[in-house]
Amino acid sequence: RFDILDAVLGAGTDDDLNRLMQRVEAVTEFLATPDGANLLGAYRRAANILRIEDAKDGPHSADTGLSELGSAEADDLRFALAGADIAADAASGAYTRAMAGLAQLRAPVDAFFDRVTVNDPAPELRRNRLQLLAKLRDTMHLVADFSKIEG
Repeated sequence: RFDILDAVLGAGTDDDLNRLMQRVEAVTEFLATPDGANLLGAYRRAANILRIEDAKDGPHSADTGLSELGSAEADDLRFALAGADIAADAASGAYTRAMAGLAQLRAPVDAFFDRVTVNDPAPELRRNRLQLLAKLRDTMHLVADFSKIEG
C-alpha cells in the first residue's frame, strides 16, 4: 500500500531498497493484527491531543526524565516505553522485532487512555503527560510515520 510506503519513507532516509521493503512488510503485517490496529488508533488519539495542545502552549517534546505522572497507568506506559528496544531494533534492521516491541505497548497505552486524564488541572502533571504522549509518538516514528497511514 502506498500509505504504508509513504509512512516508512517519512520515518527517515534510507537508500537501501531491500531494507525499505522489509520495513514496509513488517509494518503491513503489524497493522493486520489486533495489536497493530489498536495501537494505530491510540497513536492517532495521542497525535490529535498533541496537535491541539501544541497549538495552545507547545510544542511538547518527548522527555525521558519525567518526574511526576500521577498515576500507575502513566508510570506503566513510561516504563514500557523505556524498556522497549524499538530504536535499537529499527536501527539494526530487525523490523519484525521492532513491531513486536510496539505490540507490547498496546496494554499500557490502552490502560493509559482508559484511566488517565491527560489535561489534568495540575500544570506539571498535564505537561508531563503530554511529554509522555510525545515520547509514544516519537517511539512509533522510529519505524514509520504513522500519521500517514490511512484507514
